[in-house]
Amino acid sequence: MQLKKTISLCSLLICAVFSKAQDIQITKQSFEPINLSYPGLEKTNQLFTAGKYEDAAKELLAYYRKKSKVKAPDFSNAEKPADLNQPIDKATQEMADKALVHQFQPHKGYGFFDYGQDINWQMWPVKDNEVRWQLHRVKWWQAMALVYHATTDERYAKEWICQYSDWVRKNPLGLSKENDRFVWRALEVSDRVQSLPPTFGLFVNSPNFSPAFLMEFLKSYHQQADYLSENFAEVGNHRLFEAQRTLFAGVSFPEFKNSQRWRQTGITVLNTEIKKQVFADGMQFELSPIYHVAAIDIFLKAYSAAQRVNLEKEFPQSYVQTVENMIMAVISITLPDYNTPMFGDSWLTDKKFRMNQFASWSKVFPANKVIKYFATDDKEGEAPNFLSKALSTSGFYTFRSGWDKNATVMVLKASPPGEFHAQPDNGTFELFVKGRNFTPDAGVFVYSGDAAIMKLRNWYRQTRIHSTLTLDNQNMMITKAQQDKWETGKNLDILTYTNPSYTELNHQRSVLFINHKYFLVIDRAIGKATGNLGVHWQLKEDSKAVFDKSKNRVYTSYSDGNNLLIQSLNSDKVTLTEEEGKVSYVYAKELSRPAFAFEKLKKDDKTQNFVSIVYPFDGEKTPNISIKENAGNDFEKGKLNISLTINGKQQEIKTTLN
Repeated sequence: MQLKKTISLCSLLICAVFSKAQDIQITKQSFEPINLSYPGLEKTNQLFTAGKYEDAAKELLAYYRKKSKVKAPDFSNAEKPADLNQPIDKATQEMADKALVHQFQPHKGYGFFDYGQDINWQMWPVKDNEVRWQLHRVKWWQAMALVYHATTDERYAKEWICQYSDWVRKNPLGLSKENDRFVWRALEVSDRVQSLPPTFGLFVNSPNFSPAFLMEFLKSYHQQADYLSENFAEVGNHRLFEAQRTLFAGVSFPEFKNSQRWRQTGITVLNTEIKKQVFADGMQFELSPIYHVAAIDIFLKAYSAAQRVNLEKEFPQSYVQTVENMIMAVISITLPDYNTPMFGDSWLTDKKFRMNQFASWSKVFPANKVIKYFATDDKEGEAPNFLSKALSTSGFYTFRSGWDKNATVMVLKASPPGEFHAQPDNGTFELFVKGRNFTPDAGVFVYSGDAAIMKLRNWYRQTRIHSTLTLDNQNMMITKAQQDKWETGKNLDILTYTNPSYTELNHQRSVLFINHKYFLVIDRAIGKATGNLGVHWQLKEDSKAVFDKSKNRVYTSYSDGNNLLIQSLNSDKVTLTEEEGKVSYVYAKELSRPAFAFEKLKKDDKTQNFVSIVYPFDGEKTPNISIKENAGNDFEKGKLNISLTINGKQQEIKTTLN
């Protein structure tokens, strides 16, 4: 009720500003960006040539209205494509209604903020850079357009016209260096360039959409797309987003003089970047699974946009093959719940959303039965013909017992240096058993901002809060893992890698996946450096972990009997230390969770070893596990000859680690 009253009170202000938005004078210069020779604009051109600029604008508006009725708004580039045949969901309705009273939610990690009746586009309610950047992605405009399409309620059209004009006038390029940093960062410009065409298409038939506003909109959109095409980020996923959206601008508004250049610029950059940014094994070089998936969508959306204007041949066959390889890389690290590990700046994904992505990919690659398998939740297509898989160039290693929902899957990261989103975390892993992720990676929490925000971000970027080895709990200085061995077999899969983590200290980790059931992890600290060594572990927030310091072990106590034991098998003195643990599954939200380390001192240049077992078990009774080194066992030389006794049953493991 209160919201309705506020909307009513604001309508007076809306009308005042709205009238100003309609008073823009239409001149010859208003048509400067338009290619009046474009097919369909003949009448507009005749009126323009006769100097009847207002009539020419009316004719141009008639052209766009006719076009909108022939061709549905293009949501193909949207992060979450809209379906105009579906009823409006509550979240979209709320976003649209609150936008009427200038309550905006720039970022999903936070709530709605009131930007005032006279909108303060420079307001920064939380000193998180993402809040101010994403304010200028104006995502609620599309929500308003969708609700308008469903209801034909002119309040949404009037308010959008008002807000758009207000935004244009208050945020001109060059207003200030500070404002340009947020409003005109190329990524934000690209987001607007992407979302505005379908929003425009839904509003253009409103009786409140005047010829004067049309000319203002086209001038503004042209300026943004033109600016974007000349200001791409130098590296990374931002450059991909910006190139793809520049191409989309050229496809969406072919009536602009520069549309052909926008299309060609986008295609050229993407053809170049796909070779730079994608490793031979298919992973994108930022080493963040979430951004890897985003890159797949970017490349395919660009290809789809090019198809709509018969330019797909501008992309070579190698481009398409690389994208297919990227999809297969995602599949190799996908957990049974359709999530990928939260390495780097990653977070959880809704299964339905990911299945929809696989479905869209399957349309591009209909012959790939594996993609079809994931698009249909294993009802069609075929499961991959591999289990454990090494993406050796990017350093993503997956141990897998099967492709069913109850499979045991561990994904471990031991990578080369990554870009912005990567963390100093080589060795970290996630372990999924019988439908449960026992060891989710910490995630990201927040991105950037003032000192307080950066303190929050940096906590999640610490090496010690990842499942790997540290020296004096410091962040590893170098993430540049070298694969020493990768071997798969019937009952034993082995990974050994070495990372030069600290000055004069290398971390060598060997992981043995035994009987497709459990893991033996051997960590070696090699070099002259001295200090306190720690091998860190983290468990899920609801695991009700039991710390048994007398036996140097920690185990979960889930009531459903699906549990995990992590135990040190060292014969020398090792201390079990409880640590602070947190996990962030969504932006700006965190949970406490169990975390611990096996620790000991390194006093000289001798190599120190940690031997740990990671053992899934059923029921409440914790397994009794011991280790015996047999003749010829030599960790130093990488020769393993041990006997593991688990609940009285002995198994001999004899292999080489290097």
